[in-house]
Amino acid sequence: MSDTPVQAAAKNLDIKEVIRGRRTIKKFQEQPVPVEKITEFLDTAVWAPNHKLREPWRFLLFREEGRQKLSEAIAAEMGEDNKFVTTVLNVPTIMLVVMKEDPRQAIFDEDFAATSALVQNFMLAAWAEEVGTFWVTKPFLYGPKFRETLGIVPGEKIVGMLYIGYPDVVPKPQERTSASEKLTIFK
Repeated sequence: MSDTPVQAAAKNLDIKEVIRGRRTIKKFQEQPVPVEKITEFLDTAVWAPNHKLREPWRFLLFREEGRQKLSEAIAAEMGEDNKFVTTVLNVPTIMLVVMKEDPRQAIFDEDFAATSALVQNFMLAAWAEEVGTFWVTKPFLYGPKFRETLGIVPGEKIVGMLYIGYPDVVPKPQERTSASEKLTIFK
């Protein structure tokens, strides 16, 4: 008799260890992660819970010379003289996660939560294979010049910009507040 999917996953990987071990990586090796590997992480990430399988997301991937397009979009919004123009040229791969916005608040909230879960899934899938990420949210992501340069249309929200690469430096873990300190139980 073969293992259930849960038993098979438990044998291969302890998800609790991956969650607790994941770190935000800000310094990467130069070698880019292969596109096939990133696609594999995305194919895992899309299993995020999303109401009625709306799958409200799309992705923009910048690597190699494509990073120049992203730096131009940032410069269009913030001017040439800012640290982000240089930063994106030094990160091996950057991905924007874009969500279709629904005008109905409840559906927007569900879709935003689902897309955020997708980002977390991506980060965990990557970390499980020793690939680091950094989820970046900056004001320029909302800028009209930035969005126009990259073809992000009205009715779309950038949920985040992910730096992706092999870690050069892995920071030490920082303590977390125990959930029990923030838990209210009603009996």
